[in-house]
Amino acid sequence: MPGKAAEMLETTRSELAPDPSANPLVPLVAGGRTSLETLAALALEQHRVIPADRRAFLHLAQRASGDPAAAGFFTMLAEGEELAAERLGAFAEACGVDAERMQAYEPLPGCQAYPAYISWLALNAAPADAVLAVTANFATWGTYCATIAQGLRTHYGFTDEACAFFDFFAEPAPALDQQAEAAVQAGLDSGRLDERRVYTYGRLLQAYEEMFWTSLTSRT
Repeated sequence: MPGKAAEMLETTRSELAPDPSANPLVPLVAGGRTSLETLAALALEQHRVIPADRRAFLHLAQRASGDPAAAGFFTMLAEGEELAAERLGAFAEACGVDAERMQAYEPLPGCQAYPAYISWLALNAAPADAVLAVTANFATWGTYCATIAQGLRTHYGFTDEACAFFDFFAEPAPALDQQAEAAVQAGLDSGRLDERRVYTYGRLLQAYEEMFWTSLTSRT
């Protein structure tokens, strides 16, 4: 089935793409209309999301040990989260977040629903299904990050170092895309990929993604 995986990835991204108005915060950052306090909350929430997602992806890679393509995909995602964590500190510092504040911060339930569901997928979803659902969601996340990075530079005077966290996710990742396509193709070839479950997983991920941004916007 040559090209079937690429077609499925594109279709799933299209079907699960959020409504342009679904994210209330990113346009505010793009226009310089949100507070530094809200940006600080974004940094603090990501301080919890990134390590949680990394552990979940490592667990999915372990569960996919019999499927080298899926295992490779989730290993790459985990490595990416580690690199992102290294860049998050500069953004947090630019928002006025220090170690004491980070330690004392109480996370918002609506922001932590997303990593909680990623953890659920790590425990319950077939790795091949999770590959497709996560890939569709990451396309949305990358677009948001590109817009945020531009807004931070234009309206808040953030340096390249302070924007590096968002730049990292906004950059194209052809190697990851190729790995995702290989994993989806392997799932199709083996009959392990369930399109109905993938759509359910992806729909919930997008809903929790929207909840993340809506929860932060309530602080604006």
